[in-house]
Amino acid sequence: MPEKQKLELTWIGKYDEIKLEPRILIEDPEKSYGDTNSENMLIHGDNLLALKALEQDFAGKIKCIYIDPPYNTGSAFEYYDDNLEHSTWLNLMYPRLRILNNLLADDGIMWISIDDNEVHYLKVMLDEIFGRNNFLANIAYERSGTAGIGQGGTFLVNTHEFILVYAKNKSMLDKLEAKTYKPLDKEIMKRYSKILKKTGTKIKIDEFYSAANNEKVEIYQHKDFEIETISLRNFNSREAEIRKLYYENFNLIFRTTNPQKENSFQQKILEKIDKDLYSVEYVPSRGKYKGVPTTLYYYNNELFAWLKDSAEISNKQVVKTNKMSGFWRNEEIPKANLANEGGVDFKRGKKPEALLKTIIDISTNEEDWVLDSFLGSGTTAAVAQKMNRKWVGIELGDHAYSHCLPRLKEIINGTDVVGVSKAVNWKGGGGFRFYELAPSLLKKDKYGNWIIDDHYNSIMLAAAMCKQEGFTYSPDKEVFWKQGKSTEKDYIFTTTTFLSREYIEKIHDEMQPDESLLICCKAYQQGCESLYSNITIKKIPQAILGNCEFGKEDYKLNIPVADLDGEDID
Repeated sequence: MPEKQKLELTWIGKYDEIKLEPRILIEDPEKSYGDTNSENMLIHGDNLLALKALEQDFAGKIKCIYIDPPYNTGSAFEYYDDNLEHSTWLNLMYPRLRILNNLLADDGIMWISIDDNEVHYLKVMLDEIFGRNNFLANIAYERSGTAGIGQGGTFLVNTHEFILVYAKNKSMLDKLEAKTYKPLDKEIMKRYSKILKKTGTKIKIDEFYSAANNEKVEIYQHKDFEIETISLRNFNSREAEIRKLYYENFNLIFRTTNPQKENSFQQKILEKIDKDLYSVEYVPSRGKYKGVPTTLYYYNNELFAWLKDSAEISNKQVVKTNKMSGFWRNEEIPKANLANEGGVDFKRGKKPEALLKTIIDISTNEEDWVLDSFLGSGTTAAVAQKMNRKWVGIELGDHAYSHCLPRLKEIINGTDVVGVSKAVNWKGGGGFRFYELAPSLLKKDKYGNWIIDDHYNSIMLAAAMCKQEGFTYSPDKEVFWKQGKSTEKDYIFTTTTFLSREYIEKIHDEMQPDESLLICCKAYQQGCESLYSNITIKKIPQAILGNCEFGKEDYKLNIPVADLDGEDID
């Protein structure tokens, strides 16, 4: 049989393997802020290396990934090199997207902002990485109107960008719907203004059998019930109090509506009740509750319409929902005050907080993980913080310090009142931990020999060797040689001490018969490597030189691009 062929996008450098070093992350306590127990992470460093550093601990855990990478437009951005040769841009994205796919949870969603210069190539690349069957949407996002856009001489004025959306596993998202969430307005509150505080005792007064499915229909009259009307007087001064009341009584709030005159089932019920509180228990023969035991309530000969059937709870407040289309308009994603959001200037690169709120609302619940590896001015982390999501933000430029850091501090302090702060009722709180990407574990000395970088102390070295060997760094408080483990009985120990036979024998005497140990060291006495079958010894740096590429700090332009004559272009 002929070799099975596949449809794919190819480019110069695609198949050149990158052997990334799994770096450790070093917390900078002076820049970490707020709650010291926070899991949120702000990381400064090359985002490809940082993603590799996260892979061991976060694979399959991230619920929502949003990135806004350089668009490769040929225009000069202040903060990013956004004028990359086409193949180099594809090489920039490909390894990052592969790791991001690995980080995404089985029910997670990936969102990527892009414009029409690369959107079609990116779509084919994502089809390969995520699988074409996991494509969810290509959203046209209206970034501005035609007025004042300044595209003189262009064929068409471009007012929108795209957001490509992929699931990790689309079959896990069967019930997912893209919706907008808007706090209840006063007019809706006027309609839904009653609370069924108490149903009281119920007395069966009649029954009949449905003509549609021959199921029994039972009618009950209620005594000693209690219905409370919500007052909206002085709404502006009492708004917070009223919204809290709607939140606390969400499942009990209703309005009444006249039953359909042409509905014989409803009319038959009305013949048997009067102006009091009644409930009807039956099994519907059609509709979304078909076959499910259901209760209808009637008051003053009118049918209950529950607020919970047309609204939801989001961020501890009641919101109305509407299904979204694939074109996100200015009216849906407000950005009028974009320049002032976050208190930082990020000309032509800042996304509105309302956009990220919409994305995070669709993709996640509270306490889920959100990640952005092109953090820019910090919008994704800012909105995730306000929406009580856990987050990881990676930024390689100095604006990790000048933009993201001060912006997130303001949010935690509760002094950021713009963006989505009011919509989510943000009052401050929480925290984050600031990390620097560690330098490469190995470097070359003046003679060209690989040695351990002198930035690494014993703790950093132990953690780095755990990453290199696929162990989880978790030092035992009592047993010094149990620095990390791969299973409950398989341990790793890294030391710069010269290993003698006596040293190893003492460790072996402490080990249980079913335990195994990998020792990583700089030097050891001849014959130590064969002393015990459950102890393996590796010499560093020699044992790890082939694992990955050491000494490289920047993968921004990671692959040389060959010209048509086969020469490398720097």
